[in-house]
Amino acid sequence: MPAPLTLVPSSKDLPQSADAVVIGAGIVGVFTAYYLAKRGLKVALVEKGHVGAEQSSRNWGWCRQQNRDARELPMATKSLDLWERFAAETGEDTGFRRCGLLYLSNSEDEIAGWARWRDFAKTVGVTTHMLDSAEAAERGKATGRAWKGGVFSPTDGTADPANAAPAVARAIMKLGSTVHQNCAARGIEMEGGRLSAVVTEHGTIRTKVAILSGGAWASSFCRQLGIRFPQASIRSSILSVGPNQDQGQDNLPDALHTAHVSITRRGDGGHTLAISGRGRVDPTAQNLRFAAQFLPMFIRRWRSLSRGGMEGIRSGHESLKKWRLDRRTPMEEMRILDPTVDRNTIKLTYERAMELLPDLKGRPVTAAWAGYIDSTPDGVPAIGETMAVPGLVLAAGFSGHGFGIGPGAGHLIADIITGAEPIVDPVPYRPERFERSSWGKVADF
Repeated sequence: MPAPLTLVPSSKDLPQSADAVVIGAGIVGVFTAYYLAKRGLKVALVEKGHVGAEQSSRNWGWCRQQNRDARELPMATKSLDLWERFAAETGEDTGFRRCGLLYLSNSEDEIAGWARWRDFAKTVGVTTHMLDSAEAAERGKATGRAWKGGVFSPTDGTADPANAAPAVARAIMKLGSTVHQNCAARGIEMEGGRLSAVVTEHGTIRTKVAILSGGAWASSFCRQLGIRFPQASIRSSILSVGPNQDQGQDNLPDALHTAHVSITRRGDGGHTLAISGRGRVDPTAQNLRFAAQFLPMFIRRWRSLSRGGMEGIRSGHESLKKWRLDRRTPMEEMRILDPTVDRNTIKLTYERAMELLPDLKGRPVTAAWAGYIDSTPDGVPAIGETMAVPGLVLAAGFSGHGFGIGPGAGHLIADIITGAEPIVDPVPYRPERFERSSWGKVADF
């Protein structure tokens, strides 16, 4: 059962030229194209499969500030405003709501960590409420359990992964730019030492600017251009259950995180269920290539990550192969990354959710799916023009955070390309930082 996704039509003809070409129509790619089109640029958005079909439709849908890395927090805050503004500007519905996010815990160490983040957040104007045991029990009454504490972030919210990227794609076309699905970008051409065109399977688009927002495929694409971009993918599996069969509203929170299981209310009244951080690392040649840079992260997460199997090799997104521009590429062989679900994780997630939240019992499982979360060694995305290929802007490695901060990332990229005042400081996201060792300490906030 694949992840739910709303399909959108493609533009009829591939343009011969464009002011900018966006490669990859996930949430970051569509928002980048939208903000460029809003500024009057003629944009061509090319996607090897369908708009939003990979990780942008396979995530929880959380749009949060809570517990963000200090480098990402400004973008997360701006993104919340942009989610709201997008609906007002376009009339398109991404399902975004500021429903608030609830975290509950019986771990004193975890609660203390949330309190430290709360103190930091105050310094940058972000509101989050620590909950004592009585308040946590009241907020989490659907669990019927006692809790030592928790946190509630009232201005955070959720959007609908099945509809968000498609909604933005429709807005792009309303602005006169184009969207091309089943149209893989194979590579680029250069003239005078800078990018001059994007080569796709259906033709070449002349352009001076291209944005690579290829998700889990980005490192492989970069390698074709002589760019070293360290990236590793974690295969994560989640499921959804249907809405309450009774006519009345259930008492479940809209978005709840606990160490054992997390839930999110979906637009259809059902819920997505997941275990935070749990996933499999499928061995690939790319994993081995960047192993030294990712070892610190894997060590920190060893309790939640397990060794995978041949799934990553079969998918082809982390191959070290070189491909030719006049032949089919791995992206055309694997139009949509739809990896095998980890059935043990799905079973465990379902059991934990039923135990934690009695109101979920009897709900049918409507879908279960897996996706590849593309990560960087420091868990912060790479956004900025590449030094090796002037005119190529990298926007990848969002490390599971891309959905929520997609609007801010797209706005920042449009700022960089058009020379506007950046919506946030771009320096922490520059791709060249990965030339340094990842063994240095990375602050949590």
